[in-house]
Amino acid sequence: MSHTPVNHPARPIYRAIGGLVGLYFVLFGVFGVIASIGNDVLAQDDTKVLGQGTNLGFSLLSIVFGAVILLGFAIGRNVDVAINQWLAYVLMVLGLAGLAFLRTDANIFNFSMMTVIVVLVLGLVLLMTGMYGKVGTTEEQESWQKARLVL
Repeated sequence: MSHTPVNHPARPIYRAIGGLVGLYFVLFGVFGVIASIGNDVLAQDDTKVLGQGTNLGFSLLSIVFGAVILLGFAIGRNVDVAINQWLAYVLMVLGLAGLAFLRTDANIFNFSMMTVIVVLVLGLVLLMTGMYGKVGTTEEQESWQKARLVL
């Protein structure tokens, strides 16, 4: 992608933001597991964690998402960029599906409107960190800068 910056000066900040998003997902998931222990995995009840509706299934999924993001953060070398971009797309789909099924029996993850907003915002943040965290060689950076000047 010629429009994706290579070796952006704020790359460490974006990478740290991605790590914070992963940490948030892990903490939310752990708190969600604690709050929904004893309930069905896909229970549709009034369980809320950090103001967001959740159940055991979504809490466990959040732990997995957070662990994958943190693993990419630890590895670096553009692995985090790929993970952040792909999980951002997954979070966008999950958030929009949660919005579509909000007040139906198909709301299997017990989303509330606040959960939808948080998932979509964190998806956008992950997408931003994925777009600006790319690391490359000096030649790749120079070709990106030349392509940017042409536009």
